[in-house]
Amino acid sequence: MHLFSLVTTEPSEKDYEQINTYCYAIHVFKLSWLGRLSGLFLALFTKKPFQVHYFYNWSVHKRVFKLLDTIQPSHIFCQLIRCADYIKDYHNCPKTLDYMDALSKGMERRIERSSWYKRWIIKEEAHRLMNYERRVFDYFENQVIISEQDKLLIAHPDQKHMDVSPNGIDDSFLSPPHVEKLVDVVFVGNLSYPPNEEAVEFLVSLREQVEFTCLIAGAEPSKKVKVLLEKQSDFMLAGWVDDIREAYCKAKLFVAPMMIGTGMQNKLLEAMALGIPCITTSLAAFPVAGIHEKNMLIANTQEEFKSAILRLINDQELAQYLAQNAQSHVITAYSWDKIGRSLGEILKRPAIEAQ
Repeated sequence: MHLFSLVTTEPSEKDYEQINTYCYAIHVFKLSWLGRLSGLFLALFTKKPFQVHYFYNWSVHKRVFKLLDTIQPSHIFCQLIRCADYIKDYHNCPKTLDYMDALSKGMERRIERSSWYKRWIIKEEAHRLMNYERRVFDYFENQVIISEQDKLLIAHPDQKHMDVSPNGIDDSFLSPPHVEKLVDVVFVGNLSYPPNEEAVEFLVSLREQVEFTCLIAGAEPSKKVKVLLEKQSDFMLAGWVDDIREAYCKAKLFVAPMMIGTGMQNKLLEAMALGIPCITTSLAAFPVAGIHEKNMLIANTQEEFKSAILRLINDQELAQYLAQNAQSHVITAYSWDKIGRSLGEILKRPAIEAQ
């Protein structure tokens, strides 16, 4: 496997060491801040998404094509539509586009919850993403996406032919570390990502209705998150932790009030795999086949979250029942071995059979 990677900061030696095992060669293309800024400016004069322009560089495109002519790959796997412009016009082998999420819908869900001065750009980006998701579809023989829910959100007449390739869980999450339960609730995620910022804000608001202690853990806490939590005595902000499993296991419950965004929530799969009872929204539960009162509790309003938290804190038998079912579900449906075999079959399709 040849890995082509766009970066904004140079990878460390440790990064290379972790990936070298899986790659024949690693080709890193660093995007300068001036190039990214120029890309955003050029986006004003096209109909392509701003994020596609942000990651596109003409000189990198030339280098990619030159390398492809030398390597002569048997298959190209492109992760995210943000990178599609680099290889959509290369036709010497079958190509697979991993949409990951329905990015357009995720952006659309942010419109009403955004500040008035951001709404125009978010609405415009949602519209551009929807059109680009549809247009770029036909440049690839295969298209994969993370969930059936997201599949239905791609506005292309052949969406039904897309393959669903969900995320998986590393075996290490099936062996929880032995740590003391320090808080009632934990929430984990990239803390500068808007849907996660909103989830933290929801939990702070919920704390006014019901008593619980809470641990917030994850990379890059935004200023908004820090301000929200600085005066909350019952909230602990851990930020980045070396072993995220410990953050999960320090809590009695995992609560993820995900109201916007798309795709599959890795945080939910990880908590389920670790045997932590979970409470989340219908939006987040559907992609992981979550079933209310079977492998999690589903809540969509503040009152429902309040009721669910109190219920699981006071009913250890139910909490254990949900946790055991959730862990069994993850082992059965989301092992990397199973998902890897399925994706491997897609990548082996010859061009004549590819959709």
